[in-house]
Amino acid sequence: MDSQKVDMFIMANSKYFESHHLIAIRDRLISLPDDRWPILSTIPFKDPTTSIIVSLLAGSLGIDRFIIGDTGLGIGKLLTCGGLGIWAIIDWFMIMPATREKNLAMLQRVIM
Repeated sequence: MDSQKVDMFIMANSKYFESHHLIAIRDRLISLPDDRWPILSTIPFKDPTTSIIVSLLAGSLGIDRFIIGDTGLGIGKLLTCGGLGIWAIIDWFMIMPATREKNLAMLQRVIM
């Protein structure tokens, strides 16, 4: 891919990834063949801001974990009422990085 297309992708999707991963993502995307671009543009990234809002409003029900694809943790939070509230509070600080890591994993499955 040409660097302009990659830079546009990075600018449009940087909020979905940790900032320290962006350089490595850019380097990998530059070496990616052009035929992978259509697949890359259809990845349904999860928004970390949405995750934190859901976590604040319904974190004790595990909905935040269900949204990012952590079904097992979501069931655990649901059955324990968010670990009696403690797990829900901890997730207020952990859900945004967890969402970004899930997005990175989705991207790596496509570009690797």
